[in-house]
Amino acid sequence: MTALAPVLEGFFTERLHALRASEHTIAGYRDTYRLLLRFVHERTGRQPSQLDLSELDATLIGAFLDHLETDRANTVATRNVRMAAIRALFRYAALRCPEHAGLIQRVLAIPTKRGDRQLVTFLTRSELTALLAAPDQAMPLGRRDYLLLAVAIQTGLRVSELTGLTCADAVCGTGAHVRCVGKGRRERITPLTKPLARELARWLTERHAAFDEPLFPTVRGDRLSNDAVQRLLSKHLAVAAKTCPSLASKHVTPHTLRHSCAMNLLQAGIDTSSISLWLGHANTRSTQAYL
Repeated sequence: MTALAPVLEGFFTERLHALRASEHTIAGYRDTYRLLLRFVHERTGRQPSQLDLSELDATLIGAFLDHLETDRANTVATRNVRMAAIRALFRYAALRCPEHAGLIQRVLAIPTKRGDRQLVTFLTRSELTALLAAPDQAMPLGRRDYLLLAVAIQTGLRVSELTGLTCADAVCGTGAHVRCVGKGRRERITPLTKPLARELARWLTERHAAFDEPLFPTVRGDRLSNDAVQRLLSKHLAVAAKTCPSLASKHVTPHTLRHSCAMNLLQAGIDTSSISLWLGHANTRSTQAYL
């Protein structure tokens, strides 16, 4: 008998700590296991503290994945993300609990589900121009929003990378760039154009901010949440749609700006390997979605 609880605890306190997993990754794993444990409880009546690792066999995991799609209306992509989190736990369990090697192997053999390829949504140059014209730059928050959107469009940073930028991460002199820590704790440097670097420099001078303060803060000086970025983006999209009606028919998220950056680079003749490095993709397969 191998109790599940200490294995799960060890995964968080030992494995993820050793990997220096980001808060975003840890939260994603935690949400997956919470959903799984709730599913097991509803199916078997067993509390998480009572579960044995052997009870999480391939049949149960498969039923959980089907539950995500049918009962929770999750997409195939979300199902695969949840399965990736389960695989991470079982790879850790394989080293810690070799007596369950057969069960673990069967769970790890559950394939990734293939779904229909989704077309990448991106904004055209005219749509991007309209969006950047929407914030009222006569107001401090308008300047903040304009610069946040401009940096997002030019650098293709993920929303968590964008909100995590500090004033020290923006270098506005020679070799202007922003520095961020992305997925897998990988640090990367993304160039800025001279005009945007000059505008950022003026913004920093106006604020008299300390190096460790958020580059794009809330009114109270805190770091913006991902939801706050979506709200400000939606607000400015509504304004931009008045002059660029095609925006009204598009579902635009902060990740759409990342897609738009990638498409701009691709249309400028940049090769996919360079785009992959620019966006911080772990491999070029992720970049193939834009082809």
